[in-house]
Amino acid sequence: MDIIAIINYKGGVGKTTVTANLAAELAQRGKKILLIDTDAQASLTFSFIAPDEWHTYYQDKQTIKSWFDAISEGSEPPPLEEFIITPVTANDVVQAQGGRIDLICSHLALLNVDLELATLLGGANMHQSKKNYLKVHGKLRNALHQLAKSSDYDVVLIDCPPNFNIVTKNAIVAAQQILIPAKPDYLSTLGIDYLQRSVNNLVKEFNEYAVLDLVESQPVETIQPKMMGVIFTMIQITSNEAIASQRHFIAQTKRLGLHVFSSFFRNNNTIFADTPKSLKPVVLHQYSNDTYKKILQEIKKFVDEFETHLTS
Repeated sequence: MDIIAIINYKGGVGKTTVTANLAAELAQRGKKILLIDTDAQASLTFSFIAPDEWHTYYQDKQTIKSWFDAISEGSEPPPLEEFIITPVTANDVVQAQGGRIDLICSHLALLNVDLELATLLGGANMHQSKKNYLKVHGKLRNALHQLAKSSDYDVVLIDCPPNFNIVTKNAIVAAQQILIPAKPDYLSTLGIDYLQRSVNNLVKEFNEYAVLDLVESQPVETIQPKMMGVIFTMIQITSNEAIASQRHFIAQTKRLGLHVFSSFFRNNNTIFADTPKSLKPVVLHQYSNDTYKKILQEIKKFVDEFETHLTS
């Protein structure tokens, strides 16, 4: 089971669009996909289920906030299986190919969870603080390891918020790889280098504590999430390539030593802004418009390349 965290410090870069379409295309190829929405904006959640449905059935007890709430209350969280739903509309399309898209919803109050989790990080001494650090930041990883034993998921995609809070750190600790959607502009690409450094610092700190074997008699596995690469979004096309100003930032990102996907998500507000209302990502639609068909081809090309980076 491949676990991918999808993150960028900068919001508004098309992260949810990438995540939703990646999941849908993989499912169309027969993969079993679990989406975990850890962004309090819940955009990924509302790309697959209607807000009214969320309000009626899921907001009180069946979101990732509910799962983290158990931790902040000092309890062992229930298995992740109890929080998984299967969105009907998208699965009506992908099930014919043998695929499936499952989802753990987010919650608009997820921001408050981070403050509550922070209270668990203290301790009477440094030894206890380090034990608590490993426990709190490793909860999602432990839960996903258990889920892997009882489920048939091929890929887990964790949609992260545009910050580096405790919930995000849980996603990074759990992930084998990190995918970075980015708009080729100054602020979006500036955050990529900062994100790399933040991940490196988290990995170093977590592993330093882990090797001390602090958690009773149970050794803690070290982590080493890899940067899968950068997928550029909102590309403005002219003469079949990105405009010159965007090519500058793409080249600049490559100089950071990161893999940059050869495909991209082009800028088209009409197609990408409208599809969430249908509860089906773009790749699950049929289009006669030539431009829209080209967009589908570009997404499929990205997923082709994404699959070459999977480890299992």
